[in-house]
Amino acid sequence: MTMDEGWPSLRVADWEDTRDTLHMWTQVIGKIRLAAAPMVNHWWQVPLYVSPRGLTTSSVPWGRRLFDAEFDFVAHRLRLRVSSGEERTVTLEPKPVSAFWAETRRALDDLGLDIPISTRPVEVVRAIPFEEDDEHASYDADAVHRFWGQLVATDRVLAQFRSRFIGKVSPVHFFWGSFDMAVTRFSGRRAPDHPGGAPNCGDWVMVEGYSHELSSAGFWPGGGEEGAFYAYAYPEPAGFREHPVRPAEAYYYEAGGQFLLPYEAVRTSADPEATLLEFLQDTYEAAADHGDWDRAELEDDPVRRASPR
Repeated sequence: MTMDEGWPSLRVADWEDTRDTLHMWTQVIGKIRLAAAPMVNHWWQVPLYVSPRGLTTSSVPWGRRLFDAEFDFVAHRLRLRVSSGEERTVTLEPKPVSAFWAETRRALDDLGLDIPISTRPVEVVRAIPFEEDDEHASYDADAVHRFWGQLVATDRVLAQFRSRFIGKVSPVHFFWGSFDMAVTRFSGRRAPDHPGGAPNCGDWVMVEGYSHELSSAGFWPGGGEEGAFYAYAYPEPAGFREHPVRPAEAYYYEAGGQFLLPYEAVRTSADPEATLLEFLQDTYEAAADHGDWDRAELEDDPVRRASPR
């Protein structure tokens, strides 16, 4: 499979064990970034980003140096680099989380990156410390490559959607706690304190993440046969869930408090990008219109902004 395929097919049931292992590996790297990077609103200093090879931390400061970590899903290596020129790699292959953690820790030590972290994962029900986790040990290289292909395609559309908003808006980023990609728009008003409730995650973390009114959308490798796109608002305004949303396969998921659109509905449509943009726009309008956002001040045409004036 190459990126020319555009929207790769990947059944969740076919790679669930690998997905859960990769989730824990991304938490290892994400927690390293969390421990080293300065705090940014809504925890924007902690996610990973889609790269031309996989997922990356981008540059992170440590002392007088910068480092980065990249999951290379083409060569199937974790690459750790520092601004002084050194580099170490960890092979991505079937191995338990405990082994991945030990190899990564050793590579960091070799590079002089003595970054302390909490080794207990977050936002999962069974939070096995990395050094004790011999349960998650699967790695299907082809499945991971296809998953990255899903992220590449989604990143491209979310970036286009993001460009239409001139208010406060997050980067397109991948949260390793919940293992999903998201972009979030904000009305500019504060929100009531979030009630929390995420497993093995302090409620204060969610309060910071949801401190202001928002409309968020993204992709999660679950919720459909091949994953699902989602969209929600916090706080959810009256009328949000009844708002008409395209395409026809989209629906409001009561238990999750969000709209869902199966990935396969986008992949198999005549125009996947346009189909996903319809879903993103309609769900945003559900939040903005029913939440009384000042849309005239928050939206603009990116083509007009990029043109000579």
